[in-house]
Amino acid sequence: MSVFARLFGRKPPLTPAQRARLAAWQALRAAHRDTPLDESRLVVVDVESSGLNVRRDRLIAIGAVAVTKGRIRLDDAFERVLQQGAVSERGNILIHGIGATAQREGMAPADALLDFLDYLGASPLVAFHAAFDEAMLRRAMRDVLGVAFRQPFADLAHVVPALCHRPGARHRSLDDWLGFFRIGNYARHSALADAFATAELLLALRPALAARGMDSFSGLQRVEREHRHRLAGA
Repeated sequence: MSVFARLFGRKPPLTPAQRARLAAWQALRAAHRDTPLDESRLVVVDVESSGLNVRRDRLIAIGAVAVTKGRIRLDDAFERVLQQGAVSERGNILIHGIGATAQREGMAPADALLDFLDYLGASPLVAFHAAFDEAMLRRAMRDVLGVAFRQPFADLAHVVPALCHRPGARHRSLDDWLGFFRIGNYARHSALADAFATAELLLALRPALAARGMDSFSGLQRVEREHRHRLAGA
C-alpha cells in the first residue's frame, strides 16, 4: 500500500487541469533571496496534523500569510483543511480544533495542495520549527502531487534566539517568544492564527536583522545557520 493510501485513501490520478496547474507552478523562477524585506514577498506558514510523527501522521490543514514589502498583508492569507479518509483522534482534535465533520468535508488533498502552490508562487517560506512544517508539506506534495517540494525555508526557532540573547533562549517555544514580544494569538494551534503570530514575530525581529545587515531572506537563513553551528559546537 502506498504512503498516500495510508494517509488519505486510494490515490486518484491528477486531472489534465490539475497537471497544468502543477506545471505552471514548476515553471516559476525562484525569488531572489538577497532582496531586502522591504522589496520582497515572504510567506509565513504553519500546518496542523494528526500528530507529530512526520512519517506516519497526516497533514490536516495549512495556514499562511504573506509579508510583502515589510508588512503583513491581511488580504493575502491562505487556509485550507484537507479532506481526511480517517478522522484524527479526539485528543488531537482538542489541540487544533478541526472537528470530525470539518475533516471529512475538507477539500480534496490534490486541490488543496495546488491551491497552496498557486498562493505561494515563487515566494520563500518562513516558519517556527520549520523542519516539521517542511517535512509534512514535502511528503504530502510528493505523495499527492508527485512533485519534489524544495521551496526554501527559514526557521525562526533558530533566528529568534540568535538575535535575542535571553537565559535559556535556545529552548524557548513560540508561546514564550510571543509573550516576550507581547504578540497576541487569537486562536493558538489554528494554522492560520499561528502563521499570523509568527509573521508578527518576524517583523519584531527586523531592527535586530537590520543592525546586522541581514534584513533579507538570505539574511534570515544566514542567522539560522550561524545559530545551528553554535549549537553544534556547544
